[in-house]
Amino acid sequence: MITVVGSINLDLIATVGRLPGPGETVPGGDFKSAPGGKGANQALAAARAGAPVRMVGAVGKDAFAGEALAYLRDGGVDLGGVAEMHAATGIALILVGGDGENMIAVVPGANGTVVPGDLDKAKFAKGDIVLLQHEIPLSTVDAAIGAARQAGAITLLNTAPFRAEAAGFVGKANYVVANETEFDLYAEALALPAGERPERMSEFARRTGAALIVTLGGEGVLATKDGGIIHVDALKITPVDTVGAGDTFCGYLAAGLSAGLGLEDALKRAAAAGSLACLKPGAQPSIPLASEVDTALRG
Repeated sequence: MITVVGSINLDLIATVGRLPGPGETVPGGDFKSAPGGKGANQALAAARAGAPVRMVGAVGKDAFAGEALAYLRDGGVDLGGVAEMHAATGIALILVGGDGENMIAVVPGANGTVVPGDLDKAKFAKGDIVLLQHEIPLSTVDAAIGAARQAGAITLLNTAPFRAEAAGFVGKANYVVANETEFDLYAEALALPAGERPERMSEFARRTGAALIVTLGGEGVLATKDGGIIHVDALKITPVDTVGAGDTFCGYLAAGLSAGLGLEDALKRAAAAGSLACLKPGAQPSIPLASEVDTALRG
């Protein structure tokens, strides 16, 4: 079982010819809404990878809640741990440029009400995977890592978005996933010695005992575990929208580890899934099915 403790949003997505600079207004193109939130995205990715998934989080008692949960419900994710709160459902405001890159502002709403007491709904068990991110209160993330360890579950922490105050607990997880920018920021916050990224990754792993995975966009993935460095390539694609790639990677990685794959094989599958997610617009609508990933890996 994979338990995701995290955010549930409705994404409001506008396309623009290019992303604006500070204080600049640019004309837009299409607009659409789609379910999102890093927690919900990763839960759906793990479910589409074939894993049983439980979601712990919160939505509002508003018109956005049903739409925010629609893909999870259709994907067979257990929503028994999702509370309905008086706060508004979380919202992400997303601009997608003509080159597929994006800018995102997140308004947490009900996600900010997910507290350590809600972990009673999680029912962590030995051998389970607990998947976490930083879009809910960090006290809850930290508590979830501790509760999972006590239950004998395995924690996978996606350190996005970067929050400096999380530096004190990121190394407590069994697996830590960051993109290259986030890792560089955490490396500074943790005062890791200056050097090339693989050297700093190895030092992080040595200090914490965690397996560290750094995603590099189109350049693939670097990971360090037990003193070695693993590099996995991304698929060669022309991206349409990168907004769901990282979350797809995390969900598929959790599913691969849950299925008993070794880290390198789980990374290859997750990297392929993340690449495929760039070929369609939106976060959850772009997450590929396991059969599509199988086809891509066969090449």
